[in-house]
This record gives sequence, C-alpha cells and structure tokens, in this order.
Amino acid sequence: MNKKVFLSITFILICLISKPQNVGSSPDYIKALTSEWKGERFPDGRPKVSDALLERLKNISIEEAWGVLRNKGYQNQFEGDWLIIHPDKPMTGRVVTAQYMPLRPDLDKYVRAQGKFENRAQQGGTNSWPIDVLVDGDVYVADSYGKIADGTLIGDNLGNSIYAKSKRGVIFYGSVRDQEGLEEIDGFNGWIKGSDPSFIMQMSLVSINTPIRIGRATVLPGDVVLAKKFGVIFIPAYLVEELVITSEVTALRDEFGHLRLKEGKYKPGQIDSQWSDEIKKDFMDWLNNYPGKLPMTKTELDNYFKERNW
Repeated sequence: MNKKVFLSITFILICLISKPQNVGSSPDYIKALTSEWKGERFPDGRPKVSDALLERLKNISIEEAWGVLRNKGYQNQFEGDWLIIHPDKPMTGRVVTAQYMPLRPDLDKYVRAQGKFENRAQQGGTNSWPIDVLVDGDVYVADSYGKIADGTLIGDNLGNSIYAKSKRGVIFYGSVRDQEGLEEIDGFNGWIKGSDPSFIMQMSLVSINTPIRIGRATVLPGDVVLAKKFGVIFIPAYLVEELVITSEVTALRDEFGHLRLKEGKYKPGQIDSQWSDEIKKDFMDWLNNYPGKLPMTKTELDNYFKERNW
C-alpha cells in the first residue's frame, strides 16, 4: 500500500469515528464532571440534590456557605454586585449552564446545524434552547460576557416560560429586557448585571451544560446555587448536604454565643476562642432544650458531632 492510499484510508476512518461536538453536554460528560456525587441523577446526568436540602439552604448565610467552601479548597465560587429583581427573596436550585459568545457566522452556522441534529427548536433564537431543558427546581445560569445593550437574553415571555418549567428564575452575567414585566411574574427572580430595552443581537449560544465562568466563579452543570441579596455562591453538589448541616450548626453556635454574652455568663474571649468543656456542655444542654424547632434532625446533629472535632 503506497503512502497516499494509506493516508486517504486513515483520513476516512478518522472522519467515520469522529463525532461532532454537541451543543448540549452528554450525560456521560456531566457524570464525569460531577463524579464525586454518589446520589440520584437526572436523565441528563446532573446530580439530583433533594428539594428538602434546597429549601434548608435558603436559610444559610452567604458568609457561612463561603466559609465552608473555602475550607474545602473551593475559593472561586462567589460573585457579587448584582441587579436583583426581588432582593429580599432568596433563591436556591440546581444549575443548568449556558455559554454565549459574540456572534461569529461560521460558528453560529455550525451551532444551529448541530442544534437541528439534536432536535432543538428551529423557530426563534438559540437563546430559547437552554429554557427547553429546564425542569422543576432548576436555575438557568448563563455567561453572556457582561453584555448589556443588545445582550438581553430574555424578556417577560421567556421569563414566563422559565418559571413555568423551573419554578425558579435566572442568574445572568449579562442583561434582560422588560424588567417591569419580569417583576410581575409571581415567584420568578433574577440576578442580572443590567437591563436594557434592546433585543438580543450579534450573540450566539455555543453550549449548554458545560463549565462556565460567572464573574469570579467557576460553575458546573449540576452545581447548587445559593442566591441572596448579598451575592451568589455556586456549590458542588456533593458538598451541599455537608455545607448545610455545618452552616446550620455554626448559626446555632452563634445564636448560643450571642445569648450567653448578653447574659454576661461568659467573656468575649471565651466565646471567640476554642470552647472549654464547660461551654461545650452548656451548648449541648441548650441544644437539647432548644426553644423552637431545630433546622436539622436529632440524628443529623448527633452524626455531625460524632464525625467532627470541636
């Protein structure tokens, strides 16, 4: 076999076995990205963190969540300085990511052709494609590179569709249009970088459920987001349960410490340093007689103290 024939056969074989890059990530790729999650998953491969944990997460402060993640080595999960549609209504949910780029005709042509192959909607813009994959409990998180004018990913029509599917809202490193209409969608919320009356122009969706950057944060599909008036934190799914219980105990320790300081039972230095056995016992007695409902079960609390050193 001469060299030209060999090279021709090799090229044909490569073309036959090569697969086009999907717009939406495969379940296997998402599972590989989130391999430390050992629980239930959605059909698309994303971790299925429980609704109960998502609800408890709403009561965790940004500082508490940030502290837990930093101690685990995750130092790039926070982004602040948002325009928030309803600042006093926190939002938690499971992340669906989308990456946008400035429009380049040849790339956009490929994305649209591949989207057609993947049975994505052919009417309207590609900015509707991430909305089509949302399910209850999802938060649509998009990097649209901070574009405000002509960078509006949604208006109130798409906002209504997002809420109907997810019962949540959006986090956009970019902008929206018709903010007044979005404000009127009961239950919908959004963390955005700006609002503009213009329509989306000269932008292209390039991927769904791939790793993206949101300001200072690196975000993976299947992360869980905690969004509050002071910023947003993206939490790896496998750490959510530990973060919630750790933050809940920290909040209880703070509540106990503030109470005892007001009572004058202990000095500030005693509360702000390693607790003595006396204070530890006092804290446990206080927990056992907590004046209200604890955020966690007794079993969760017992397991927490079994596995951790004060």
